[in-house]
Amino acid sequence: MHQFPIFLNLAGRTVVLVGKGAAADAKARLIVRAGGRIVAAWEEGATIAFVALDDEGEARAAAEELRARGLLVNVVDRPALCDFTTPAIVDRAPVTIAIGTGGASAGLAKAIRQRIEALLPSRLGALASALHTARGAMTARWPDAAGRRRAIDAALAPGGALDPLDGDAAEAVEDWLADETPASPSRLETIRLTSADPDDLSLRAARLLGEADHVFHPAAVAPAILDRARADAARHVSDAPPADPPPGLTIWLDMPTIP
Repeated sequence: MHQFPIFLNLAGRTVVLVGKGAAADAKARLIVRAGGRIVAAWEEGATIAFVALDDEGEARAAAEELRARGLLVNVVDRPALCDFTTPAIVDRAPVTIAIGTGGASAGLAKAIRQRIEALLPSRLGALASALHTARGAMTARWPDAAGRRRAIDAALAPGGALDPLDGDAAEAVEDWLADETPASPSRLETIRLTSADPDDLSLRAARLLGEADHVFHPAAVAPAILDRARADAARHVSDAPPADPPPGLTIWLDMPTIP
């Protein structure tokens, strides 16, 4: 990971925007959509700034001046001068998906955004809002946090009761909460690794790793593979899969001899 991804709350906050033209206008639209207040020069309380100047010397000077005041600065089309870069955005408010390349290729980020936009229903944000509203009901239905997370993961899985790619999923939340069918207490899946490269994982394997509660693996499994698991999934170094898997989804990473 070359950059640390972060979502900023700009509602009511001051953002410096230096420059005019198409590039500045594009940044201004993003700032306004996020609720920010735009000023053309430093003001007390500003914390981030955008510089959209054609002349590199002027852009560098403006960035250095703003940075000296403690602001994080984005210089349009000059990633070497940036403290942060702005991603391509898929907006399904309150769901926001950001695709960044660290400034390497805005065109690539745009192409990926267009692919993702074609996959996601327009009412994905409604599902997020419905789940937010139902937090109290979910806690009452599944008081144990681990059990609650497993139930939500199962519902949001492909083909699940609340599959995010189903445009009608938001309307299904109430019925899902009322369904008394118990979730499976434990499940063991084996992923047979073919290489140390995480890009060689199948789509199913990558999805399972992203959902797992526990990952059992030989010590020699590459860290890049383990990084594909959820950050809060428990990792267990082991020479064999567990005989009695713990509750939730457990993954055994089977590692034959890998060249």
